[in-house]
Amino acid sequence: MAKELTAEEKLKKMYELQLIDSQIDEYERLKGELPVEVSDLEDEIEGLQTRVDRLQSQIEDREGEISKHEANIKEAENLIERYNKQMDNVKNNREYDALSKELELQRLEIQLSEKRIKEATLKINDKKETLDAAQLRLDSKKKDLETKKVELAEIIEKTEKEEATLREKSAKARKKIDDRLLKSYDKIRENYRNGLAVVKVERDSCGGCFNKIPPQVQLEIAMRKKIIACEHCGRILVDDFILENKPKEKEKA
Repeated sequence: MAKELTAEEKLKKMYELQLIDSQIDEYERLKGELPVEVSDLEDEIEGLQTRVDRLQSQIEDREGEISKHEANIKEAENLIERYNKQMDNVKNNREYDALSKELELQRLEIQLSEKRIKEATLKINDKKETLDAAQLRLDSKKKDLETKKVELAEIIEKTEKEEATLREKSAKARKKIDDRLLKSYDKIRENYRNGLAVVKVERDSCGGCFNKIPPQVQLEIAMRKKIIACEHCGRILVDDFILENKPKEKEKA
């Protein structure tokens, strides 16, 4: 059965983990907002590409409609030509009236198709204007994305080896801390942008929120007999000499 760690050992291991994680955080800060910007640009490009594809599809549909109407016109013109020839050979008024009606129907069919072609052409022009604007925006965003990716890749190339080593150290350090404390540590880190969960008392104040720590509490922190959190921010407090095998000098006596 593994030996239960003392409060001092637990504090030391958590502070060691904090130092490692703070170095990792520094690399993340070096990247700045680039990863988020790259992700946002990728999402925006995906949305713009979908819009461009949809507009192109709509234009193709309208062009298909125009082709159908042009075919209708051609067919109607052929029928008109045939009916006009048949008019020369009518034998009675009934045949004449029937052909006249067919001719009128085909002329109306041509007019209707011409109207539909005009409407479709106007819609195509509108869609093309929208498409051109969307395509320009898409091209611009793609250029921005490439620039951001290059910047991010350069930073990653410079830091990935050191960062990988630190993450490995962090993983090993985490295994030395019990789950309950680790859960508290992670929760505190998530609550603060600077990721500080374990801090030293500096100038009689919490190293995280900078609120004053009463002398009696500082004495208890230096004794390392129990884990003490800042009453203001909840961060775990340690003394200046936590990684050395001695208490604070002022506590000797």
